Amino acid sequence: MQFRMGCAVWAFKGWVGEFYPAGSRASDFLRLYGDRLLTVEGNTTFYSVPNEETVARWAAETPPDFRFCLKVPRDVTHSGLLAPAMTKAIAFAERMAGLGERLGPFFAQLPPSYGPAQFEDLAAFVAAWPQGIAPLAVEVRHPQWFTPAGDRRLNELLQSHGVGRVILDTRAIYSGSDDPQANSQRRKPKLPLQPAVTAPFALVRFISHPDRPRNQDFLAEWVTRVRDWLAQGTEVYFFVHCPEEVYSPGTARWFQKMLEAQQVPVPPLPWNQPEQAPEPEPDQLSLF
Repeated sequence: MQFRMGCAVWAFKGWVGEFYPAGSRASDFLRLYGDRLLTVEGNTTFYSVPNEETVARWAAETPPDFRFCLKVPRDVTHSGLLAPAMTKAIAFAERMAGLGERLGPFFAQLPPSYGPAQFEDLAAFVAAWPQGIAPLAVEVRHPQWFTPAGDRRLNELLQSHGVGRVILDTRAIYSGSDDPQANSQRRKPKLPLQPAVTAPFALVRFISHPDRPRNQDFLAEWVTRVRDWLAQGTEVYFFVHCPEEVYSPGTARWFQKMLEAQQVPVPPLPWNQPEQAPEPEPDQLSLF
C-alpha cells in the first residue's frame, strides 16, 4: 500500500454523529477511526509518551495495514538543541516500536526559532536517529530554511540520511481576506510550499479551509503530485487538517474521490466500503 489518507487526531468528540456513529464512546474512537481511514498523525505523543500497555492497545485496536505517524515529544524538539535530547528521542522510538508493523514514519516538528544557525545540531540529530525502528521526517518552520541556500542545504542533509521533509501546505487558509484560524488556539505558519521528497516516502500536512470549495484548486494540484510520486515508487502519507477539525474527515474523503476520479492508483478508503448487510429475517410462512 503506497498511499494512506488520514487526519491529525482520532479522539475528537465533534466527529460523533457524522464521521463516527451517533452514541459512539470515546473508548471506541480509535477502533472506529481505523475502520474509516488508513493512517493518523499521533499528535498526542507530542505532549505525553504513552506507556507500554497503551501502545499495545493502540496496535490491537487498528487493522494491520493502518499506520501511526507519531510526533516526536516536545521535550525533545522544543527544549533547545536536539542532539542533547537524543537519549530521550531514542527511548521514545523504542517505546513506540511496540506498535510493530503499524508504526509509520515519526516526525519531528521544529519551532520557528530553530533555524539554519542550528544546522550542525540538526545534522547530528538525524545522523543518530534509530532508522532501524522507523524512519524520520522533519518539519521546519524558520523562514530561512525556505531561502534557496537554506532549502538546498536542508534537503541535501535529509536526503543523505534518508530522512523525509514534512510538506506543510497552508495556502488554503491564507487564500482570502477572512481568517479561518480566528478561534484556533495554535495558528499554522504562513510559509512557502516546498514539496521536496528527500526520502522513500512523502509526508504531507494539508491545512484545509472550513469552506470546502476553497480547497479545490490546491487539492487539484495535489492530485497531480500524488500521481507523479506514486509512479516514481514514493510512499505517500497525506494528512488533512482544518482550523475547525470537524470538517477534516469530510475533506479527506472528498480528496479521495478527486484522486479516484483521475484514476490515481490509490487504495479505497475503508470508510467507503459497503458494510456487511445483516442477515435477512426468515420468512415466517416458510417455517410452517
